[in-house]
Amino acid sequence: MAKTDYYELLGVAKNASEDEIKTSYRKLAMKYHPDRNPGDKSAEEKFKEVKEAYEVLSDKKKRAAYDQFGHAGAQGFDGQGGFQGFHGAGGDFSNVFEDIFGDIFGGRRGGGASGGRGKTRAQKGSDLRYDLELSLEQAVFGKTLEIQVPSIVSCKTCEGSGAKKGSKPTQCTTCGGVGQVRMQQGFFSIQQTCPDCHGSGQVIANPCPDCHGHGRKQEYKTLSVKIPGGINDGDRIRLSGEGEAGYNGGPAGDLYVQVHTKPHPIFQRHNNDLICEVPVSFATVAIGGELDVPTLDGRVKLKIPPETQSGKMFRLRGKGVKPLRGGSLGDLICRVVVETPVNLNAQQKDLLHQLDESLKQENTHNPKSKSWFDGVKKFFEGIGF
Repeated sequence: MAKTDYYELLGVAKNASEDEIKTSYRKLAMKYHPDRNPGDKSAEEKFKEVKEAYEVLSDKKKRAAYDQFGHAGAQGFDGQGGFQGFHGAGGDFSNVFEDIFGDIFGGRRGGGASGGRGKTRAQKGSDLRYDLELSLEQAVFGKTLEIQVPSIVSCKTCEGSGAKKGSKPTQCTTCGGVGQVRMQQGFFSIQQTCPDCHGSGQVIANPCPDCHGHGRKQEYKTLSVKIPGGINDGDRIRLSGEGEAGYNGGPAGDLYVQVHTKPHPIFQRHNNDLICEVPVSFATVAIGGELDVPTLDGRVKLKIPPETQSGKMFRLRGKGVKPLRGGSLGDLICRVVVETPVNLNAQQKDLLHQLDESLKQENTHNPKSKSWFDGVKKFFEGIGF
């Protein structure tokens, strides 16, 4: 009796991809598996045919031989006159379902100690973050600071093994050192973390008194951090290998120092520019003058032209911040704020009244005020007032 075409058995086209073949095989294997069809001989035979088809089409060399010579080519490639048969519904069928569900439930093919000790391999420690507050001067000019960091480090007493000095961890008898155990539920074979060793594959009968069997413990360590000049708020500095200790001899993680700049009483920083408000008297902005204004490296003279208005910005080139990654210096931007005099005596108030009356008579000294009132007058006329 002629065999059914393998592609037809799996319900896929001849140019089907490996994923399409695998997906179709999974569906059919679940449909015809003997555990789902107890006592159904036809389902068992169908299951055998589907498995045979998959074994050929999932192997590139066997598939090529089958495409060229048909069933005879596939059998000849096997080298034993055909495919190996099934020996009951137990062993081979359960292996098929290990293949199907292994990647879904995290299992390993073959089980047992030969499956590898994934949980006991060296693992890198976690990265840590430290928030560091800097003054504006420290951020602009740079500085080397010392910080104390709480960190998980490898236990020196047991050298990270977790076992008391003179003893060693032993292989877990429950999982055989694999770190996982297999649970059988019907035709499902599920692999999960070993409840005794918690996935490490080892148990510690005599734990280290310093780390209580963990192999790591918390300590405070003092680190030197070099702050580069020009660093900005929100920048990070990476200290390689200064994070948490690794597991099972793995490398330590990294420490990331997050920079925060504290508010400054005079300056505000915007990228590489510094901004400050300069209070100026009414007389100075009216007739002009000079002021001493601060910079981060000393005082400079700021010339105030006559008739300067409040809010006027003056830019002092090169008096800002030197960029962290090179480039021209930022600027210092001074914003003039006219300060209203307070606590005036009678004579001072009288002089101001005289000045105000004098300015009103000529009506040419307050151009902004005049244009504003003219606009207000037109507005009210427009709405009928």
